[in-house]
Amino acid sequence: MLTTIANVLAGLIGAGIIFIGVNAFRAPRAAAGFGIPDTPTEDRTFQAWLTVKAVRDIASGLFIFILLAGATPHLLGWFMLAAAGIPAGDALIVLRSNGPKAAAYGVHGATAVVMVAISVLLLVA
Repeated sequence: MLTTIANVLAGLIGAGIIFIGVNAFRAPRAAAGFGIPDTPTEDRTFQAWLTVKAVRDIASGLFIFILLAGATPHLLGWFMLAAAGIPAGDALIVLRSNGPKAAAYGVHGATAVVMVAISVLLLVA
């Protein structure tokens, strides 16, 4: 039962990060809401950086779905634990950039905590 719940939550994380990546391609201005103040969303160089980030996000989400489809819960658990470093790092970047603490903790930090919880569920199952 816990494995099923953890798999569903992992799938939601995967779908969410794919959505974020696709959205970065579609509407770069949306990146301004992720916590870095004075984000130059009109700058072509910054938009190129967003494209790199979008690819990273989409690939990360696809990795989760690949592991859901073909790996053991234990392997998915280790992946989710390692991948929790991404939103944790994003939270630190927002804080170092004097971004809003609500975005750092409420979006990125909360995502990292949920991913660690998912990994624990998968690793103890």
